[in-house]
Amino acid sequence: MREMCIEKIAEIGAIARSVGWGSAEILSHYHSQPPGELRIKHKQEGPVTNADIAASEYILRQLRIAFGTQGFGYLSEETYKTQSESDRLGHRWIWIIDPIDGTRAFIRRNFKYAVHIALVYEGRPVVAVVVLPEAGKLYYAHKNGGTFVEDRSGDREWAKVSPRDRLPDLRIVTRRSRKEERLTRLLHRLPGNIEQKLGSIGYKIASIVEQDWDVFISLSGKSAPKDWDLAAPELILTEAGGKLTHIDGTPLVYNQKDVSQWGCLVASNGQCHAQFCHTIATVLADLDRGH
Repeated sequence: MREMCIEKIAEIGAIARSVGWGSAEILSHYHSQPPGELRIKHKQEGPVTNADIAASEYILRQLRIAFGTQGFGYLSEETYKTQSESDRLGHRWIWIIDPIDGTRAFIRRNFKYAVHIALVYEGRPVVAVVVLPEAGKLYYAHKNGGTFVEDRSGDREWAKVSPRDRLPDLRIVTRRSRKEERLTRLLHRLPGNIEQKLGSIGYKIASIVEQDWDVFISLSGKSAPKDWDLAAPELILTEAGGKLTHIDGTPLVYNQKDVSQWGCLVASNGQCHAQFCHTIATVLADLDRGH
C-alpha cells in the first residue's frame, strides 16, 4: 500500500461514499414500492431481487468510471459467477461489493439491510463503506484513519466501540436460524446476553460500532459468509477499536479462490477478544466430543 498516499485514499473514500449514498437512494426507492413491484428470483444461494441487480449495476458502473479496470479488480455478489477468476485474482487492488447485504430482510420490508463497498489491497481491506439506507446512516473507514458515521446532510461524528470488558456483561448478537443446532447449542453455553436477530452482517457490525452490542458470532454450517458480507464491515469495526478474526485469532484474507469465509468468526469490541474466542473454542470442542 506504500504507493497509495493519504490524499489518494481520501479521494477514493469520497468517491466510495458518494457511490454508497447513490445506491442507498436506489434501494430506498425499491423498498418503498408496493410488494408486487419487487421481482424475486429464488436461487440456491438465496433470493435475488431486481433491487439487488439495479444497485449492483449502479455501483460497478460508478466505480469503473472512476477507477477503470487496469489497476483495480471487482468482486460483486451479483456478478462473480460470470467473471473469470483470473480477472479478480490477478489484481492486488480489488473492490468487493454487496449491493444488498440482508436481502431476506429487504424483501420482508425490514430496515435491517445494508450496502457494502470495500477496497481491498493484497487480501486486506483499506477503504470501507457500509450504508444503512432506511436509517439514513453511512459508516466510513480507511486504514489507520478511524471510523465515522455520516448522515444524508453530510454531518459526521466519530464512532468507537463500547468499553465493556467483562464476559458476563457482553451483549452478543448473531443471526437467527432454527436449522443450525450447533450454533444454538453453542449460544446456550456462552456467558453474556445473547440475541439472535434477523438482518445483515453490516447492520450487526454497525450495532457494535454504535455500542448497542459487543460481539457478533458467525459459525458456518453448510454455507458460510462470503467476502462481500465481511470485507467492508470488518474495517468499519476495527477502525472503531474492535476486532474481527477467526476463532484462533488469525485475520481474514479476502479475494482468494474460495470466496467463502469458513469456520467460526468472531467480531467484538476488542476488549476481551482473545478470552472470548478461547471460551467459544472450548465450548465447541466440548460439543464436538458429544458433551
